[in-house]
Amino acid sequence: MSTETPKREIDHEEFDPKGTLALILIYFVILSILWVFMYFIEFLGNDLTVIG
Repeated sequence: MSTETPKREIDHEEFDPKGTLALILIYFVILSILWVFMYFIEFLGNDLTVIG
């Protein structure tokens, strides 16, 4: 049995998840671009249609 101790412990105050924030912002930007495309190009560019 080897008992290795962690080389460095990160406290709660030291943990700064910048990568997670960056991913959330990238997803938000992608969703915003897709919303603008759907709203202004797909919906406002065509007449109203009823399917069915």
